[in-house]
Amino acid sequence: MKRQWMNERHGSQDPALEVLTSLGYDYLSSEDVELMRSGFLSPLLIDVLKEQLMKINSYTYNGKVYRFDENIIDRAIRDLDVDLSEGLTKANEKIYHMLLYGKSYEVFLEDGNRQSFNLYYIDWNDLENNSFHVTEEFVMQRLDGRDTIRVDIVTFINGIPMGIIENKGPKVDVRQGISQCIRNQGKDYAPQLYKYVQLMMSTNKNETRYGTVRTPEKFWSLWREEDEVFLGERIEKAIKDREVTKQDQDILSLFDRERFLEMFQYFTVFDKNIKKIARYQQYFGVKRILETIEKRDEHGNRRSGVIWHTQGSGKSLTMVMLSKYIFAKYRDLNPKVVVVTDRVDLDNQIYQTFVHTSLRPNKAKTGKHLVELIEDDGADIITTLVHKFETASDYQKPVLSQDVFILVDESHRTQYGKLHNKMRKIFPNASYLGFTGTPLMKEEKNTMMRFGDLIHTYTIADAVEDQTIVPLYYEGLMVEQSVNHKAIDGALDRITRKLSEEHKKQVMQKWSSFSKVASSDQRIEMIAFKINEHFRMHVKPTGFNAILATDKKVDAIRYKEHFDTLGDLRTEVVISPPDTREGHSDVDKESRRFENNFWSDMMERYGDERTYEESIKQNFVYGDVDILIVVDKLLTGFDAPLAQVLYVDKPLKEHNLLQAIARVNRLAEGKDRGLIIDFRGLLTELNAAMNVYSGAGLDKFDGRDLKGALHDSLEIIGELRQHHSNLVDIFRNIHGGNDMEVYERHLEDDGLRKEFYHRLGRLRKTLNLASSLDNVYNRIEDEIKRYEKDCRFYEDLRDVVKLRYGDSIDNRDLEPQLQKLMDQHVAAEDVSMITGRVDLLDKSELQKEIARLGSPASKADAIRSRIARSIDNSYQRDPYYYKKFSEMIDETLNKYREKRISEKEYLEQMNLHLERFSNQDDIIGYPSSIKSDYHAQAFYGGINHVFEDSNISYSAESMAQLSRNVKSVIENNVKVDWHRNVDVNNQIEQDLDDLIFEFMENNDVSLEWDKVDQLIQELKKIALERY
Repeated sequence: MKRQWMNERHGSQDPALEVLTSLGYDYLSSEDVELMRSGFLSPLLIDVLKEQLMKINSYTYNGKVYRFDENIIDRAIRDLDVDLSEGLTKANEKIYHMLLYGKSYEVFLEDGNRQSFNLYYIDWNDLENNSFHVTEEFVMQRLDGRDTIRVDIVTFINGIPMGIIENKGPKVDVRQGISQCIRNQGKDYAPQLYKYVQLMMSTNKNETRYGTVRTPEKFWSLWREEDEVFLGERIEKAIKDREVTKQDQDILSLFDRERFLEMFQYFTVFDKNIKKIARYQQYFGVKRILETIEKRDEHGNRRSGVIWHTQGSGKSLTMVMLSKYIFAKYRDLNPKVVVVTDRVDLDNQIYQTFVHTSLRPNKAKTGKHLVELIEDDGADIITTLVHKFETASDYQKPVLSQDVFILVDESHRTQYGKLHNKMRKIFPNASYLGFTGTPLMKEEKNTMMRFGDLIHTYTIADAVEDQTIVPLYYEGLMVEQSVNHKAIDGALDRITRKLSEEHKKQVMQKWSSFSKVASSDQRIEMIAFKINEHFRMHVKPTGFNAILATDKKVDAIRYKEHFDTLGDLRTEVVISPPDTREGHSDVDKESRRFENNFWSDMMERYGDERTYEESIKQNFVYGDVDILIVVDKLLTGFDAPLAQVLYVDKPLKEHNLLQAIARVNRLAEGKDRGLIIDFRGLLTELNAAMNVYSGAGLDKFDGRDLKGALHDSLEIIGELRQHHSNLVDIFRNIHGGNDMEVYERHLEDDGLRKEFYHRLGRLRKTLNLASSLDNVYNRIEDEIKRYEKDCRFYEDLRDVVKLRYGDSIDNRDLEPQLQKLMDQHVAAEDVSMITGRVDLLDKSELQKEIARLGSPASKADAIRSRIARSIDNSYQRDPYYYKKFSEMIDETLNKYREKRISEKEYLEQMNLHLERFSNQDDIIGYPSSIKSDYHAQAFYGGINHVFEDSNISYSAESMAQLSRNVKSVIENNVKVDWHRNVDVNNQIEQDLDDLIFEFMENNDVSLEWDKVDQLIQELKKIALERY
């Protein structure tokens, strides 16, 4: 344990402090910081903040400069301490806006007048006018009063905590630091610290991730520095006589004082009550755009260009961040930003993204409305559909300003070519910035140059490597028009291989009940059945959902009918209204009637088209729809992180294919890949390693630009073999055959067991995927069966060692739905743990559990682990008692390991410990006056611990009397919600201080003052747990 602490300290924490001080942060010791705070409940360095507010603020009246008086400064400090009644994110947002824009205060002037002036918490004009500090081991009192948390490193600007770094040893996963940050934001922990925080980092020297308040673990990002000169200069200054680590690079990049404030000011967005901070490609994309628009062409107009950031990488937010920067940088030039899209759903999405930020967008409803907004000086940001320029160009005189910025979304599309001249007619001198989420075809690379040069790229391969999207796997299946009964029988046998006879019979009946109608409908029936069973068996258990893309509206409706007949899945259809115009129908009369009837039903249910589409879309996004069936709608500009599978029965090609498959590449907890199952055989060749993509028009792209877009499902075979090999490798030195006891003992080490759980989880997920893919299963059927057998053996082993060693498994490698069940089980178990030793260790329940185990040693281990877990959960209630009991348990375990006692004796002694633990036997030797007073016993243990630590020996009865007096102090002060009441806590500390001082005087005991403080804190912790 000591070595691990040393690794964390010297491998990560000390170098981080070294780098931060090189960046201009002044180091403050924990002791210095404590003196500057008003207590452990407040994280503000009050002395520093007050001094800085006095220094950086002034106001001018009648030509004279004045300073704010102390009362206003004190008010500003109180106002910054926003309450948490609306939640942490909302409090953080309010503080963010106060820090960014300041706050107005009314001042009584010398001539008797009153006037309001703005007071700022940060000097945005002069970096050096602010103070930057860093400290370590920063202690915060938990809001529930139970304990404290300790943050490794905190950085302050003007006494306000704005950056946090959690350091881990080189061998510890950075996810542990992320989990700590997320846990500490909980309402019972220290949200009063995190409401000020803007940037958090978790690092283990070799790897870092960063996030902000309430960022889920999956969305903590990595940083790749693109400005080599910037980084090189800082490395040269900061790092002497040692190797540069990834931690060094990322702290230099993100905690550089100027860049930290820049990230705060321009690259932080509150979007629908979710706080988001820029990923590196967004930051450098915006910076490259700003460099581009600073340059002028031969006419004096700002340069234009193209930004290719692959889908799922936050393109819309990049536009928002760019707009924030433009309005800040060019405000005196009265800039205007126009965001142009070509689809209603994209226009709505981008408009909503702007709405939920501090920017105020205006949405053009018609061409004439677009003209009105263009002429309105108050309309800073306009979002519009491109076709509105058709009408607007007939009414609007050219806007000659050179400070207009046209942001064109999905700018590769052909319709922009037709209307580009219309935009140019209205804004001849504007800077045109084309954004695209898909690679450019070879021919487009020339036509796109109407926007200018390629400014910045973030490719599919970049996004997959950075884990900002999941990799996509492609399975091409051709469904023959004629019915191949042999193939069908084989598929049915495989689909039903794990089912009971009764369930197998039900599936067969479903298939046999299909009507044998026209071949086209029969084909849809076959695919519907295939999708139904694939989803039911392999996708539904994971908690994710899927999209089915069909060629025609009538096909979409027929698919739903077949799914409804099967009755296993919740499916919905989203299509556009039937086209009833003369000459615009490509369907027969029967199909048209079919569509009209469906549409009438939808309108009767939802009222109008918008409600129909939005309702189903939201239900799908939140997981209330298993399969969403679409034709064209929702295949672009639609984020649904839970969508994991795209079933394709539609001739998609080129950009449309690339955009459609991106629907299933978004991140979600537990989702490590997306799957494309193609029933049209769109791709004729796919070799991701060689960047070869043929079919569906993909050969029109440069293969290097498509790198990482799709992987052949057969690549799963290599992954499956590797995961199996990794798992088996854990037991390579075992020679016990199938003797489960040998395997169980081999996994006695906590770290090895954790790695075993992780590798087993990876194998199970990959095995499930391989079993669900026809091409993979048909290729290695015997191998999959062998792996399945091995996997079941190791899963049985996992269940046994979990029971034996009392583990709760890290479920991140399990399927999300199984994870939820596990989490519920563990949570329920945790609740029972804290109700008391007897409830947790109910002997009849425990005996049922250990009866499943084989050897006496495994049963003894199970008892030991249960007692240990109970001690961990109850430790703070009586630390001295539980410490002594732990020592007894460890002594028995060591005797067994050293072969001083047999397996049988090991079990007998553990049963004896269990009996004593359940009965709360006196193992301390309490004085008779507190034999039946459990609260006093706990305080007695706390006193005894500090006295022993100080080498003070005193009569047991005198300490018992002191413990009873401590109990009286606590019980005289406790009241409802006393844990959170600062005044009550202060009073208790004062009373305990008086009590201990009186005891020392009366009994001639000499205890150093730091030990007195330690004793008060220990007694208070015990009280917080027991009252």
